Amino acid sequence: MRYLRFFFILFPLLIGNKLYAQPKVSDQKMQWFADAKLGIFIHWGIYSVNGISESWSFFNNYINHNAYMKQLDGFTAAKYQPATWVNLIKESGARYAVITTKHHDGVALWDSKMPGATTTVKHSAAKKDLITPFVSELKKSGLKTGLYFSLPDWSYPDYDGFTRDRKRYDYKQYPDRFKKFQNYFHGQLNELSNQYNPDLIWFDGDWEHSGEEWQAKQILENLRKVNPNVIINSRLNGHGDYDTPEQGVPVLKPASPEWELCYTMNDSWGYQPYDNHYKSPNMIIRTLVDCISMGGNLLLDIGPKADGTIAPEQVKILKGLARWTQKHAEAIYGTQAGIPSGHIVGKTSLSKNKDVLYLYLDYKTKNGILLSGIKSKINKIEMVGSKAQIHSIKLNETDYLLNLKEPDFDSDVTVIKVSLDGPIELVDSKQAALSLADLYAAPKENELTSLCLGKLAGNLNAGINIFQNTSLPADGLDFDPGIKNADQKVSNWVIKNAEALYKTGKGIPGGHYQGNTALSADKQTLYLFVEGTPTGPIAIKGLKNSISRIRIVGEGTMLPHEIYNKLYWSKIPGMVYIPLPEDKLDPELTVIAVLLDRPIELYREKVSAIESNL
Repeated sequence: MRYLRFFFILFPLLIGNKLYAQPKVSDQKMQWFADAKLGIFIHWGIYSVNGISESWSFFNNYINHNAYMKQLDGFTAAKYQPATWVNLIKESGARYAVITTKHHDGVALWDSKMPGATTTVKHSAAKKDLITPFVSELKKSGLKTGLYFSLPDWSYPDYDGFTRDRKRYDYKQYPDRFKKFQNYFHGQLNELSNQYNPDLIWFDGDWEHSGEEWQAKQILENLRKVNPNVIINSRLNGHGDYDTPEQGVPVLKPASPEWELCYTMNDSWGYQPYDNHYKSPNMIIRTLVDCISMGGNLLLDIGPKADGTIAPEQVKILKGLARWTQKHAEAIYGTQAGIPSGHIVGKTSLSKNKDVLYLYLDYKTKNGILLSGIKSKINKIEMVGSKAQIHSIKLNETDYLLNLKEPDFDSDVTVIKVSLDGPIELVDSKQAALSLADLYAAPKENELTSLCLGKLAGNLNAGINIFQNTSLPADGLDFDPGIKNADQKVSNWVIKNAEALYKTGKGIPGGHYQGNTALSADKQTLYLFVEGTPTGPIAIKGLKNSISRIRIVGEGTMLPHEIYNKLYWSKIPGMVYIPLPEDKLDPELTVIAVLLDRPIELYREKVSAIESNL
């Protein structure tokens, strides 16, 4: 009864309920794509010889075109084993693969018969058709086949574009010449379609011309003559089936019912030997979970070497991903976007029937996990991929406390399955102010002390600061809340973390950080509340500011940070990762202070297809 009484106080305002609805798959042909969740992108081409930017290196005049094309002589594919590639891709948990058949440099990796085509069969040291054996292995494995195809061809003599500073001609003045190019690339697309019958075509480069100039409608008509169910990405001037954000993990779910984040393991698409800025398997797994929670897919890129081998760093990431996907397959494939934030500190997804809720936890905790606002009757709560037991306490009609033993948490992301008696129904909960008396009178059990502090963090995140009109100083010293028999753990925590309570206001909107936040009065310091022990560095998305310094509140310990996937040509911010030393974490709730270069600015625009890669 003590648990129930405490949580009726802690969560008193319930203002209604609704059935949480999900958008349906836009087209039946998209169902396999919506269910797949993970694909592997392969950027392979002659740019791997020198380890330079694929095609862009000569377009941007980092190297002239003749020097770039000399890489054909070093592109041997001597150790290319397509079956090994496919086995690794399948092991990773991917359900489809997309390979570059031709990048903007115009080098075709198949035996194109179109007049004037530059191919690996005729012009490279490999002297091989590299697409046919790979597609053959893909189809044997049961994986779906995706083919990347560049619309522009900067090496073809009758294409108007060449480099940033040089055009071959004005296509409006020489329509016959541009028509010759149109016939050429349409012919190549017809070859790919007829020879390989792909499940997906991944277009790129559409920004150089309009849909009419690419003859997008004709492209689709020709492709669908061969396969009426072929799927097209969004980079065909609005004629595609799904959105393809690039590198920047969306802050909010993209508008398209189906979407896919194309994402590199380091900072390069093709193989670059000196780019060692690899993400860890943990970071990749959590990115996959982020996509799953918003109903999208992750298309993770690998860049093979010129000899056809895959770098060991990339293999390690795929193997790490494989460990997690094999263990948690049930909570990956066929799921849909989860419930709104605020019900648990973590990501979520739902089964197709919405009667199973999956909880993804990228931290470990001894203090219990609060799942709140679930109106539906819960039939069972269990671990995914493990026989470990979950001890659950029903705190009231809608809130549950879940307890796991520390060894039972996954090393990257723990997944909990909550089976319901029907499609999920949620309670809309209005954030209720926690009084000082309720805060300091928290039950002495460690779990509820921590959860009470979590409620305090939720108040701050919503702009409710119960310390605003108290005598609490910025350093917390000598603060007396005037509460008899106060919980000493709460008192100690408040004094230690007073900086994050002193005149702080509403935190940042959901999507940028997984947990609760607060902002200093000048909005230049962002406070992050960190649950338990994170399995990897904590992450902030969509932060436009530069970071001046980061420290642990109450400890003063300075922390490093690292930014991944910041593209020099894009206004979308990179992802900020902050590693936390385990020995400095607070046993109840850790607070991190992020000092910014100016009042906070956030990126929350619609994430969609890339319009230009200048």
